[in-house]
Amino acid sequence: MIDKETFGNRSALFHTFGCKLNFAETSTVAQLFASQGIQRVQEGDTPDYIVINSCSVTEFADKKCRQAIRSFARRYPEAKIIVTGCYAQLKPDEITPLPGVTIVAGNDRKLLLAEYLAAEEREASGASATYVTPAKDIRSFSPSCSRGDRTRYFLKVQDGCDYYCSYCTIPMARGRSRSGSVAEIVEQARQVAAEGGKEIVITGVNIGDFGKGSDETFLDLCRSLDTVEGIERYRISSIEPNLLTDETIEFVASSRRFMPHFHIPLQSGSDEVLKLMRRRYDTALFRHKIERIRAVMPDAFIGVDLIVGARGETLERFEESKRFVESLDISRLHVFTYSERPGTRALDIDIAVSPEEKHRRTRQMLRVSEKKLRDFTARFIGSQRPVLAEHPRHDGSMAGFTDNYLRVNFAPRPELANTVVPVKLTAISDIGEESDGEVMI
Repeated sequence: MIDKETFGNRSALFHTFGCKLNFAETSTVAQLFASQGIQRVQEGDTPDYIVINSCSVTEFADKKCRQAIRSFARRYPEAKIIVTGCYAQLKPDEITPLPGVTIVAGNDRKLLLAEYLAAEEREASGASATYVTPAKDIRSFSPSCSRGDRTRYFLKVQDGCDYYCSYCTIPMARGRSRSGSVAEIVEQARQVAAEGGKEIVITGVNIGDFGKGSDETFLDLCRSLDTVEGIERYRISSIEPNLLTDETIEFVASSRRFMPHFHIPLQSGSDEVLKLMRRRYDTALFRHKIERIRAVMPDAFIGVDLIVGARGETLERFEESKRFVESLDISRLHVFTYSERPGTRALDIDIAVSPEEKHRRTRQMLRVSEKKLRDFTARFIGSQRPVLAEHPRHDGSMAGFTDNYLRVNFAPRPELANTVVPVKLTAISDIGEESDGEVMI
């Protein structure tokens, strides 16, 4: 138990790397800290504690986390730094010697950070403490929901992964697949509605695996969430193509609350590379999913993840992948340059791609993505779409997303914030390599 006097009027700064799931979990940690009297501050204020929720999807992600730790230690030399997340889970020994680090905690320990910090305050040993459960022993599911912008929430419904793709460290960082129950998740959605939230993004590591080990399924969850009054929009975050059932696609098409928006990882358009990656589908199945979505939701936004330069991707296989992607009726690519990760089976594949060639291939795929996004966006110029207006930005400007995930900028009308309004789309403002469709009205 934590003594209510332990923290006094302390404050904490939170810094998050990586996926939407991490942001949802950071939000939950911040709420737990607030319940103990630790107030959240913004960068520029002087915090007593700094909580870094790390990512480790690439070597560059690890490097960014180390740089952030050193930067915070220089700017706030008196602050105690707590590091959690995937990098902390995988490589705690690289983190503990860094300046200012007081606590290193694995992914399943995030909701215990306040307790660990209270123990450290009582003991005042000055030494770094590490709390990491081996990934194979992680069994618990910790619910979380991000409440940053009141118009959009990220609801964690599942954690971990049992797939062990050859290039990926997520099973080593997140543990085995596990999830909450439908009843628990629906109750969280009701709480979001009670707080005035209008849109929920369903997130997790492998959300299509929801309910594994029980008699509940991801489709059961979607059907139950669809009944929650007050929530006007749901979006399904990244879902494996082999777990995106035709029944789920049909459900989204018929639902009023589930938006016509999908994010589906392809990773490669070459069947040979998919086999080397140990993916659980081929290009024929992937094409079927895209065509099925288009048949029942012609206006749907379809984002696709793609890894470029993976081991085993010969020039011929890359060209095959590029042709396949170009042939798909999708809206955008999320292009990732392959990064070597220690402990992955991909390192046993002999064929490696040089950094220069990876960069060249990445640029090519980004150009494909930009064209796909521009063509998709152009289809809707002159049409009217429902937009959930976000709160005004610091400069007073306003924006929001259409039902099919086109970002819309519009003249400031603060009274429209957190409401769905019909908007006529008039012109494409800007589409770059890292942007979503952006439409000026």
